[in-house]
Amino acid sequence: MTETQSDNFDAIIIGAGIAGLYQLYRLRELGMTVRVFEAGSDVGGTWYWNRYPGCRFDSESYSYGYSFSKELLEEWEWKEHFSGQPENLKYVQYVADKFDLRRDVQFESRVSACHYDEAAGRWTVTLENGDQATSRYLITAVGVLSVPVMPTIEGVDDFQGESFHTGQWPHDPVDFRGKRIGIIGTGATGVQAIAEIAKTVGHMTVFQRTPNYCAPLHNGEITPEEQAEIKASYDEIFAKCKTSHGAFVHNPVREKAVEVPPEEREAFYEKLYGERGFSIWMGNYRDIMVDEDANVTISEFIKKKIRERVKDPAVAEKLIPFDHGFGTRRLPLESGYYEVYNQENVELVDVRETPIERVTATGIKTSDKEYEFDYIVYATGFDAVLGAFNRIDFRGVGGISLKDKWVDGPRTFLGMQVEGFPNMFTLVGPHNAATFCNIPRCIEQNVEWVTDLFRHMQAEGLTSVAATKEAEDEWTEHVHETSERMLFTKVDSWFMGINPNLKGRDTRKFLLYAAGAPKYNEMCDEVAANGYKGLTLSA
Repeated sequence: MTETQSDNFDAIIIGAGIAGLYQLYRLRELGMTVRVFEAGSDVGGTWYWNRYPGCRFDSESYSYGYSFSKELLEEWEWKEHFSGQPENLKYVQYVADKFDLRRDVQFESRVSACHYDEAAGRWTVTLENGDQATSRYLITAVGVLSVPVMPTIEGVDDFQGESFHTGQWPHDPVDFRGKRIGIIGTGATGVQAIAEIAKTVGHMTVFQRTPNYCAPLHNGEITPEEQAEIKASYDEIFAKCKTSHGAFVHNPVREKAVEVPPEEREAFYEKLYGERGFSIWMGNYRDIMVDEDANVTISEFIKKKIRERVKDPAVAEKLIPFDHGFGTRRLPLESGYYEVYNQENVELVDVRETPIERVTATGIKTSDKEYEFDYIVYATGFDAVLGAFNRIDFRGVGGISLKDKWVDGPRTFLGMQVEGFPNMFTLVGPHNAATFCNIPRCIEQNVEWVTDLFRHMQAEGLTSVAATKEAEDEWTEHVHETSERMLFTKVDSWFMGINPNLKGRDTRKFLLYAAGAPKYNEMCDEVAANGYKGLTLSA
C-alpha cells in the first residue's frame, strides 16, 4: 500500500472481472468502503487473460451483458451474436469507466493469503509483494476457469521456440503465417483456437487425447434491424434466462427423445443443429442429459455429422468421442472446426495411439515420430473451480485451512459461504449455480443476494455472518443428490474436478450445481425469507 491509501475497508473483493466489478458497484450503494485486488493490469477477468485466437462468447452476446442498468443496455451495441474477446474486454472496460469503478481497484496485486482474526472479526489480506489490508467482509470473485494448467509432459521448458498457454496469451498479436504450429488439446478452448489459427498457419499439428462432441456456433454480425429488436426485447430476454436451467435463452422441450418417433426426432435434431449457440444442448429433449438411451440418439446424430464433414474416414473416426455421450462434458461450439482437418496443411495426432514422450528443444517427440515447430500452443485447460481457491492461503476460525477442509471435496452453504469462515463469500465458487450457467446471469443473482444480506445487517446493527455446520451439511448433500441423476456425473471432466494434466488429482467430486439456476434462486430466496436460516448473524 502507498502511504496515502487506507488499508482498512468494509469489504475486500478479489478479482475485477464481471462478478467483482458488479459487487463493487452494489456495495458502493450501501456506502461501504471497498478495495478490489486484481492480479492483471486492467479489468476484465476472463476477457483480460484469455486472448487466444478465436476466443469468444458461446452465450448470445445480448444475454451475457449486465442487466442492471437500462441506460447501459441502450448505449452498448453488440456487433456479433457471439462476441469475440477484443469486444468483450472493451465492454467490461466501458462498464468500469461508465460507473467510475477503477478508483477502487488496485491492479497488479495478486492475493496470496487471507486470514481471519477472530478477536477483531476482520480479515487480513496479504498480497504477493507483502502488502496487507484488512476488511470486515471478504468476497472472492476469482472465476471458474482462471488457473491455467500445463501438461505433465517431460521437457516442457526445453523448447527453444515460442510457446503459450491459451489462458496466458500474449497481449500482442501472434502471427502464425507460414509457421509450423503444434497445439495440444481439443477441449472448448482448443476447438476455438484451432479453427482460427488454421486460417493462416503454414502447417499445424493437433495433438488430441480425448475427442469431444462439438456443435456449430452459427455466429454472425448483428444487423441494424436485429439490434433494434434486441434493445426492445431486453426485458423478455432476461426473463427467459431466469426460467432457463442454465440461464441461457434456451429451454428444453417437454417431449422425451425416447418417446418421439425416430423420423420426428431426427428432424428435430437437424433443426437444432442449424440453430445458434447452445440450442442443441440446452434446448433439446429434456431426457438427453439423464437417460442413457435418450443420450445415445443425439450422440449418434452428432457422430453422423462429424463423418459427413470430415473427408478422410480414418480422421473422422479419431474425432468421434469414445468414452462419453453428447453433452456430458462441456460442449465446445465451433465455427468450421471439423473442416480444418480437410486442409492439407493440418495433421491430427491421436496421442492414445502414439503418446507424447517429451517436448524437445525443437518440437514434440511422440512414440513414433519427432515433430519440429516454430510455436507450441497448450490448450490443456484449467484447475477448474477449486484452483483459484487452492493457490490462496485461506484460513478461518482457529486457523483452519480452506484447502485442508476441502481436501475430500468442497463443502459449502448455497455455494456462497463456508462453515468456519465468517464474513467470507464466494460469488462464483463450488456448489454455486454460477459455475454451470450463463455466468453473468447467475453472478447478478449472487451479488444482489449478498448485497441484500449486507443491507439487512446494516439495518439491524449486525456485523458478523457465518454458515452453520448443519446448513453446510444439508446444502452439500443437496448438491450431491441433485447431481446423481445427471449423466455428466458419470464422466471424468472438469465438472468432476478431473483434468488429466493435474498430478495426483484422483478425487471425483461434483463441483457444480446441477438442479438449475431457477431452483438455486428459489432456495436462496427461501433462506432470506426465513430470516437467513442457516446463517448465524450477530453483532
